[in-house]
Amino acid sequence: MAEIINLRAARKAKARGEKDAKAEENRVLFGRPKKAKTLAQAKKAIEVSRHEGHRLVGPDGAE
Repeated sequence: MAEIINLRAARKAKARGEKDAKAEENRVLFGRPKKAKTLAQAKKAIEVSRHEGHRLVGPDGAE
């Protein structure tokens, strides 16, 4: 004889598992310490500044 299962509970368990998987994925993507974030932001600012410094024509069209 087959085992009787509660479909509502099974659906909820499946949804909970998917939610937990998404949470884990977000922890990996967005879970950086503040120091790492500020360091990356500072490096990006320096990179942009250096790149803009090599322009022949300014962003407003003036040389």
